[in-house]
Amino acid sequence: MNHGYIFFEIQADDVQRGIKFYQSAFGWKFSQQMKEPIEYWQIETGGNRGGLLTRPAKTPPPEHGKNAFVCSVEVENFDAIAEKILASGGQVALEKFAVPGKCWQGYFIDTEGNTFGIFEVDENAA
Repeated sequence: MNHGYIFFEIQADDVQRGIKFYQSAFGWKFSQQMKEPIEYWQIETGGNRGGLLTRPAKTPPPEHGKNAFVCSVEVENFDAIAEKILASGGQVALEKFAVPGKCWQGYFIDTEGNTFGIFEVDENAA
């Protein structure tokens, strides 16, 4: 059994705002799959596939841990994508840091209150 395929989902209070954020920050493409009983959009990233949907339950209050599976997106240029994220309305959750010998990692909060990470592979990160 191959366990390498990943499908992710992003929950949003405002689906259109969430779509706009991820289109602007990463250039992802969205296609609507259904409207009822919940609005659901398929995401094409150029790699793994995912979905964006209307949030089915309330989020925890700010400054609390998330009841979620946090995904990190591999990027070619951490600083350039971080700038796009901030310009698209995202916020820094944890500043860029080195995972020694592996990558540069950081965490952000999207316009829908979801935490996600980005990382740039760099074997010289220290």
